[in-house]
Formats: sequence, C-alpha cells, structure tokens
Amino acid sequence: MNIAANRSIASGSMGKGASWPVADIVLRNGSIWCGRAEGIVESVAIWQDRVLATGSEADIAPFIGDSTRVIDLEGRLATPGLNDSHLHLISLGMMMDWVDATPSSAPTLDALVAAIGERAANAKPGEWILARGYDQTKLDVKRHPHRDELDRAAPNNPVMLVRTCGHISICNSRALELAGIDETSMVPPGGLIEQQAGRLTGLLAENARAPVWAVVPPPTEDDLVNAIERGGRYLLSYGITSCMDAAVGQRGGFGEIAAYHRAKREGRLPVRTWLALLGDPDRSIVPQCYEAGLISGTGDDMLMVGGIKYFLDGSAGGRTAWMKEPYLGDDRTTGVQMMSDDQLNDLVMDAHAKGYQLICHAIGDAAIDQLISAYERALSAMPDPDRRHRIEHCGFSTSAQHERMIKAGIYPCPQQVFVYDFGDAYVSVLGEERGLKSYPFKTWFDLGFKPATGSDAPVCDPNPFPNFYAMLTRRTWKGTVMDESERISVEEALQAYTEFGAFSQKMENVKGRLVPGQLADIAVFSRNLLSATPEDILDNTQCDLTIRGGSIVHDRLGVI
Repeated sequence: MNIAANRSIASGSMGKGASWPVADIVLRNGSIWCGRAEGIVESVAIWQDRVLATGSEADIAPFIGDSTRVIDLEGRLATPGLNDSHLHLISLGMMMDWVDATPSSAPTLDALVAAIGERAANAKPGEWILARGYDQTKLDVKRHPHRDELDRAAPNNPVMLVRTCGHISICNSRALELAGIDETSMVPPGGLIEQQAGRLTGLLAENARAPVWAVVPPPTEDDLVNAIERGGRYLLSYGITSCMDAAVGQRGGFGEIAAYHRAKREGRLPVRTWLALLGDPDRSIVPQCYEAGLISGTGDDMLMVGGIKYFLDGSAGGRTAWMKEPYLGDDRTTGVQMMSDDQLNDLVMDAHAKGYQLICHAIGDAAIDQLISAYERALSAMPDPDRRHRIEHCGFSTSAQHERMIKAGIYPCPQQVFVYDFGDAYVSVLGEERGLKSYPFKTWFDLGFKPATGSDAPVCDPNPFPNFYAMLTRRTWKGTVMDESERISVEEALQAYTEFGAFSQKMENVKGRLVPGQLADIAVFSRNLLSATPEDILDNTQCDLTIRGGSIVHDRLGVI
C-alpha cells in the first residue's frame, strides 16, 4: 500500500482504528494506472482534493467509512487526469459558436459555402460571419476558398473564414473593405496578402490578418467568461483536467486575465489552467502583467501564470512555417519569418531576465534554429538550469538541434494529433522525406526530453483519442504511416498526456500521477486503453467519469 507520508492529514475525520482520515471517495474494482513508474493498483482513496492512498482493495478498506463514496469501476481503466499541454481555451469556447468549417462538417467547397450562407441568411445585415476549421488539402477542390465565393454566400455581411491552423484567413470583400485592405496595401513584415492577376483573393496570412481582427467586434468580459466555462466543460468530458491556454490576450487583451480570475472566483473555471501570456509586439500583455506581478509561477494549482508566448512562424500545412529549404511548388517559398534575429533576441533576453519561462511557437526548422539561438544566448548570460524554456510544436526539428536543446535544457512541446489530422498535408507541401519525419516523438522520448502532448484546440479537436492513436500508430486519418520508427507504447502515451504534461508546467510534484499527496485528478475510460487496439481507442472509447480535485465534474452515464 502507498499512503501519504505526511501524517498531519490525520487531523481530519478519523477512519477505522482512528489512524487515518476517512476517505471522501474510493475507486475500486478496476485497473487504476497511477503512472508509468507506479503501474497499476486495484483501488485508490481520495481525501479532500488529494490522493490519500493507493493499493489493493484490502489495503484501502480501512479508509472507507460511513461517509465514503465508493465507486465501482466495473473493470474500467482509471488514469491521472489528462493534461492538454497546448491549446487555446478562450478561443475554443468562443469558436464553438462559429460556423463549423471542419472537414467532417463541410467536406466540400459547396458544403462550406452553403454553411456560411445559411448563417448569413439568419444574421442581420452587417453582422460578422466567422467560421473556422477548413483545410484546403481535404476539400474536394484542393485549394483555398476565394473571396468571390464568400461574397456570393454572404453579400450583405463581412465574412472571415479561418483555416484550421489559425494562421490563414479568407475574407470576403466587405471584410477586406472594413479592414482597409486593397490591392495597394503594403504587406506587413511577417505577413502575406495574396493577389492573383493583380486582384486580392481574400487570403491573408500571419501578421497581415491584424487589420481584420481590429474591426471584428471584441468580446465582452461576459463573452470571455462564458467561453472559458464552455470550453472547459468540453475538456472535462474527455477526461482533461489541466490545460495551457497558449496565447492569453489574443482577443481580449489584458482583459482576458480579469476574465480568468472572475471565472475562477465564480466557480466557472472547469479545468486547471496554465496561462501563456501573449508577448508579440503590438499585441503584448506582458508589460501590464509584469507591472501587476504576474510572472511565471504566480497563482495556485487552479490558475497559474506559465510564461510568455512569441510566434516565430506559421503552420506547415498552410505553407507559412519557416523552413530552411523551400516548400514544393513553383513559388519556392520558405514560409514566413515573424521576427528578425535581433528583435527576438531582445525580447527573449528581457523576458528571461524578468524571471519568465518562455513558451514560443516554432514549427519549421529555420524558426526552431532561431529560437534555440535566442534561448542559448539568454541562458548563457543568466544561467538557470531549470527554467525549462519550451519550443511549442517543434514539428521539424533536426538531430543537430536536439543536441543543442539537450545541452541548454530546452524542451519540445508538440501535439501528436497533428500527425493524424495534418500528416498528409505535410507530405503534400514538403514531400515524403521531410513530411513523414515530422514530430519525431519516439526520438524525443529516447533523448530524455519528456515530451508532453496536446491538441492546440481549436486547431484540432481536444478529443484525446485521435492523439493516442497517432502516438501508437503514426497513421494519418487517411492511413498514411508517418515514419513507424517514431511510434511509442500506450504507457508512454499516457505518460506524455499526464506526468510529462505536468513536467512541461514545472508541476510534476503536484499533479500528473496518482500518488499520495498529489492532486486527485482522475479520468475513467469506457475501455482499458492498456489492452485495447489503437482502432478501438480511436473509434470506440469515451470518458465515463472525470474527477478534479476530489470532486466529480463529469459523469457521462449519470449513474454514479
């Protein structure tokens, strides 16, 4: 039996023999996976918000009293609550009200245009129509929609259609006009305004989208709190009890900080949230946060400041991730470089000096190289062996870069579901040699990087089962195998989703395993992931029960 070492907890209600507290909840009669090193036990006892003890049913029996809620798992698998280490919680919640442009809902261009047209038909003239989720490589026409097609769908409304990656937008003529963008507009550094035959197509990438966002009505604080609650409850339904909001300030500026604290204060923050503060020039909320004392580690187990986020490039599927070698195609583009070396070096040095962990977006190998150099420079000037600066996504890293990362203490923080959702797109824009080797998860495991995983929602759905499937099989949604040597075991996949997620937030001693003293965050699944086929995990598994901090926060079957 494993029990809490600190016996001061016995000051609460006493159990049988008056030696230990009576457990609030006991899970029994199942496979309880406590962690990769800890393995499986039969039963776990929870007291207040912590794991009290784990062991056999006989071991845990002394902690059961008259007030204990005993939950029969009926053979199901329980694990530590999942940690989606990179998503956008506010955006997820807000976009749940947008037009669903994902391939599952709009597989063809006609279906996509019809969905936008239907929303416009029920909107007031001049009201914005916002949509997200299309992937041109999955549309029947194998191209981006055109502004003329959006004009026909919504002649009386401005439209912005956001690609699944979030780095490219297609705008209709009304939206472009409101944003002041025409054929004579200067392309901003780190941006793209596409023209064909001297005419705007409506496609805007990266920094060129800022004028459009500037004229989209901003969310109110009520809107932000509602989005936090709606998105967070959706995460709980999948057994996700922790997440990182990967760019706080993108839509509501510094007001998003107030919204998070209000949500927590009102009991409307469903998941433990680690905040990545948007630091990009002209949009940064870092000065206000630093003035308020909000540096890395500020907060508590429920809501904590994580660090600063800078965007260095775009997305590979959108051909805007910054690569050393060109994408396939006649344009010979290498993607988009968002910042100069000097600008990035200055920003990283300043944030590092102020005590922040850095959690920066870099997908292409050129962007990864630029970021490693900036981190190395800051760590050399002000050494901190455990700062754990992160490279978000890190999709096309090289062996030479891995050596530098190990030496400097820099960690990749990827989203393996990208392999499932976008692997075929990577091959189509980069070729097999580069595309198939993207997101080398097993390599990172073997090098000791402790890679976490996540969804980047709303880029991908936070549903963890395609993520598990991708880690186990390296197969895309079409069945393409993306370098089978990078497959990992189901135990490693669970470790990435739990313990390593906590490690990425410097909280591995607080959560991520079911051991006495750690937070009682637990997910119960409808089938045993440890013995199920990858296909059954993908298609036939659900989260039946979610416990966060010793409280039941999701009960799919409604029988407990």
